[in-house]
Amino acid sequence: MLNTIKDKIEAINSEVAYRAKLLHHAQKLPAIEPRDRHIVDALKKDAVCITTLEELGFETTPQLLKASHTILPTMGTGEYKDSDENYPEIYTVTHIPAFHNWGKEQRLLNVLENYIGLPVAYHGVQIRKDFINANQFSTMLWHRDSEDRRIVKIIIYLNDVEKDQGPFEYVPASLTSIDNLNFYRLYPKIHKSGINDEQLNKIVPKSAWKSCTGPAGTVIIADTQRLLHHGTVRTQERSTLFFAYTANPAKRPGLCTQYWDDTFPKPNIDKLPV
Repeated sequence: MLNTIKDKIEAINSEVAYRAKLLHHAQKLPAIEPRDRHIVDALKKDAVCITTLEELGFETTPQLLKASHTILPTMGTGEYKDSDENYPEIYTVTHIPAFHNWGKEQRLLNVLENYIGLPVAYHGVQIRKDFINANQFSTMLWHRDSEDRRIVKIIIYLNDVEKDQGPFEYVPASLTSIDNLNFYRLYPKIHKSGINDEQLNKIVPKSAWKSCTGPAGTVIIADTQRLLHHGTVRTQERSTLFFAYTANPAKRPGLCTQYWDDTFPKPNIDKLPV
């Protein structure tokens, strides 16, 4: 009982301190270019913005794509069965300049700081290949990320993604926010282990879900703490990049280390054919 009360007091104090930091930093937010204002507005309103590499127009994009398509042929070369639970193959590539430099473009960091409201921590980037799967498990279950109060993941499609490739899918933030009854119906379930399509459909109808299909070069900028989301089952492979950002420091920094530590292998691009 006393421990529960203590935990609640600490949580309240932490939230008060967080709100104070937001107010203090509000006057220090960097200016953003007019062409980027719609990204901040979309994130604040819907927790997601879908754009393209071409629309963003970063000078580092050609190097990013060249490095990505150098590594991709080395991934997914092992045999796997369509009937199995096939986990994605993930490489951490934060140490490779072509990836790291795209993720720290100043325009991008300015946008994210205006959305997060605090100095930004850029944790790193992973390249991943998702394989054929007929059943939901792991990140194909509906879930929210929990590294921080606001978490921005940037997903770049490296191949065309339609229904067969298992696109990123989410529920609009307004349907699962804390002032919506659905939040209290969903939270205990997703906090424990995530939920499948059938379970979610009983609370939020499938007609309200948003599927992010698009050609290679599609960029999804999403707050994966606010959005209930998942990757869908697929009958064809999907290749993506994932960049991760939180406030600096994050609320749970220990959950952010996978983007630069040895959780996943790190390819040496110098030894790969170009």
